[in-house]
Amino acid sequence: MSPEISTQIRHGALIITFVALSALLLYTATYSHGRLSSASFSSSFFPSDLNHSSAPDSTAELEQILNKASMVNKTVILTTLNDAWASPGSILDLFLKSFKLGDGTHKLLNHLVIVALDQKACNRCQIVHKHCYALVTEDVDFQHEALFMTPNYLKMMWTRIDFLRTVLELGYTFVFSDGDIVWFRDPFPRFFPDADFQIACDHFLGRPEDMNNSPNGGFNYVKSNNRTIAFYKFWYCSRETYPGLHDQNVLNRIKFDPFISNIGLKIRFLDTANFGGLCEPSRDLNLVCTMHVNCCIGMERKLADLKIMLQDWRAFMSLPSDLKNQSIISWRVPRNCRYTFSDNFVFSNKS
Repeated sequence: MSPEISTQIRHGALIITFVALSALLLYTATYSHGRLSSASFSSSFFPSDLNHSSAPDSTAELEQILNKASMVNKTVILTTLNDAWASPGSILDLFLKSFKLGDGTHKLLNHLVIVALDQKACNRCQIVHKHCYALVTEDVDFQHEALFMTPNYLKMMWTRIDFLRTVLELGYTFVFSDGDIVWFRDPFPRFFPDADFQIACDHFLGRPEDMNNSPNGGFNYVKSNNRTIAFYKFWYCSRETYPGLHDQNVLNRIKFDPFISNIGLKIRFLDTANFGGLCEPSRDLNLVCTMHVNCCIGMERKLADLKIMLQDWRAFMSLPSDLKNQSIISWRVPRNCRYTFSDNFVFSNKS
């Protein structure tokens, strides 16, 4: 065989090998769309199938809004609302009011981005706040109150998870807060400086690193890095592994997955003494940063107990310093929300 023919054969073999490897990688990426495990992880193989995050114009607008609201370290505060929660006299008004009544929280409104899930909510946001973003998902109407565990509720929760992944990919660290959380103190001094993902609890067992703590997805502090981006993609894709569950219950399953340790994600759970809720209230008003109307179903019940919380806080703040330290005032809630922790929570397990 002549040297020229031998060279041509070798070149041909290299081309065939390259094509075969490319086909294999394409197949793996496609397969990963539906079946995700810690063993097959590659960050480029996670899809996002929600239409809002794929539009370049929408992403550019989001980045512009985040930049305007950002602190010097590219950190923002985010909440999501629909028309039912944003209408006058509803959840949004009490949420914003708490920042104005809180101790050192008024300045944080400059860094709050309200993410509106429908056009009416966006219109209302633009009247009462300066940083608003319209997150519209095709073929889904988020305008009305989404009752717990209904299909629209689940879609709304998973839309939120995918949106937060987009924020992380844009390089922004965030505090996410549900709208039915009132802010009484600046939470940043209470966060762990070395954790990637920090989350509030329905029930706190006493140790922030204990994975058996019961997380509540309504409040978390997440740093933007490769670990958290991979985690949010994994969390979002895990909705297919656990169909019919909302994001919080899925988190309770995947927090034990080897994937978490494989990517080196550092999770910490926030003490309910500082970040409480109706499931487990923050009893000492000298320590409380936020209070969540969790373990409560129905907007009217939430509104009633939120108003009582704000009244209790005002009464506490009006006390002389020596009486504040005695903690003689505590919450009068739950009053309209009579759910207990066990009524509204499925305990975590490793199955």
